[in-house]
Amino acid sequence: MDITEYSYVIVGSGLLGSVTAERIANQLNQPVLVIEKRDHIGGNCYSATDPATGIEYHRYGTHIFHTSNEKVWNYIRRFTSFNTYRHKVLSCYKDRIYPFPINLATINQFFDRNLKPQEVEHFLNTLRQPVKGTPANFEEQAISLLGPELYEAFFKHYTIKQWQVDPRQLPPAIFNRLPFRNNYDDNYFFDRWQGIPEKGYTDLFQRLLADKKIKVLLNTDFFEVRHLLKKDACLIYSGPIDRFFDYKYGKLSWRTLRFEQETVDTEDYQGNSVINFPEADIPYTRIHEPRHLHPEKEYPKDKTIIIREYSLADRGDDPYYPIAAAENQRLLGLYQKEAAQLNNVFISGRLGDYKYYDMHQTIDRALEIFETRILPQTHPIHAV
Repeated sequence: MDITEYSYVIVGSGLLGSVTAERIANQLNQPVLVIEKRDHIGGNCYSATDPATGIEYHRYGTHIFHTSNEKVWNYIRRFTSFNTYRHKVLSCYKDRIYPFPINLATINQFFDRNLKPQEVEHFLNTLRQPVKGTPANFEEQAISLLGPELYEAFFKHYTIKQWQVDPRQLPPAIFNRLPFRNNYDDNYFFDRWQGIPEKGYTDLFQRLLADKKIKVLLNTDFFEVRHLLKKDACLIYSGPIDRFFDYKYGKLSWRTLRFEQETVDTEDYQGNSVINFPEADIPYTRIHEPRHLHPEKEYPKDKTIIIREYSLADRGDDPYYPIAAAENQRLLGLYQKEAAQLNNVFISGRLGDYKYYDMHQTIDRALEIFETRILPQTHPIHAV
């Protein structure tokens, strides 16, 4: 089938695109074209096997699937089984390792105390610096909740490295995403279900896109073939929203990531899948050791791989994270107004919505678009 004949066209083979493609092929029984700029499917969730060690790793940083959404959980389990991994993060400050996000162990170790859970709130009240009214930015929110010492050690410079923005220019909601516990619970997520696909994320995407009615074009820029597609095709676009409109109102700001991989001649380099490095004089933000993501697998006892992660400004080539600055929100509003006027075009995903999504949120968004926007335009079939 020629690409000019497809009535359903999807740009991007990440979770939004792959889930939507699977629904169109299997629920509507229609052929669907997936256009992918990279040389592989799966977007930033892509996983691969290191040839030297056999260790499964995530090319674009550690991705942990977690959700309390039963609908999403039941859907994704049709295509993969998950292992028992539970995500725990550590933070290295002044050559000492602390549990992170901050919990009772972090506080006791950092301040050399032996507080009980019921004593944490009173102790934090002695550290906090409340602001008048509602905290206006990331820094004010952090200091009003945890005090300046913990903020300086674990958040300020890490945030600057991650975003290259003064924390006082970031909204307080970003800080609110980080959990805090006044007990010794060191699980990063609160969600009911959590794990890593046992056969890796790439296998999951291969299963999502396995239907023969789905055609995937790799190494293909949508904007170079756009003129060949049917003018009335239903288009699901998961790329940057500003690029879709040829930057007519200006470019949105993004952060991107660079990864530096190294093979180390030891069984276990750091004892955990992710360790943060919040200090200003350390150029990378964290080190990943992917062998810890698969406790069920037998990996070499004399080698491991580590991946250092660096946060960089993106020039529009490989955007990862939206930057929630006021000017970006103004531009986003203009682009969203344009998008709302389009017929049969759905722009979404982390890049399309210019919004931070976890994996389960992206799946939920894909199912929502299919069930509430695409499905009603076709025959009255009930979504499953």
